Amino acid sequence: FTALVALSFSGAIGLTFLLLGCALEDYGVYWPLFVLIFHAISPIPYFIAKRVTYDSDATSSACRELAYFFTTGIVVSAFGFPVILARVAVIKWGACGLVLAGNAVIFLTIQGFFLVFGREDDFSWERW
Repeated sequence: FTALVALSFSGAIGLTFLLLGCALEDYGVYWPLFVLIFHAISPIPYFIAKRVTYDSDATSSACRELAYFFTTGIVVSAFGFPVILARVAVIKWGACGLVLAGNAVIFLTIQGFFLVFGREDDFSWERW
């Protein structure tokens, strides 16, 4: 129960950073909210690979490695998107910093979720 509360709190902190990068009066541009798409799709390759290689006893498989590769690409894109927006002067660099801080916290929260709740082989949503 404590882990779930801590993960919820850290997710809220990350979203607060992201929203501050968009909604503060000095910034006022909501383009950085598109990184939420990256946050939503980042665990999908892992879920697919875990489902496909569920019966495999191997410690590593090509499917799982490909899922890690796609997940890494998604995470790097989420960090690169606000930098590109700041570089072309769509958003200010302060907003970029807040969005990058929010990205770091949110992706660490997602990783923490998988470390805490994904330990068993029979992963189910009913655990919490």
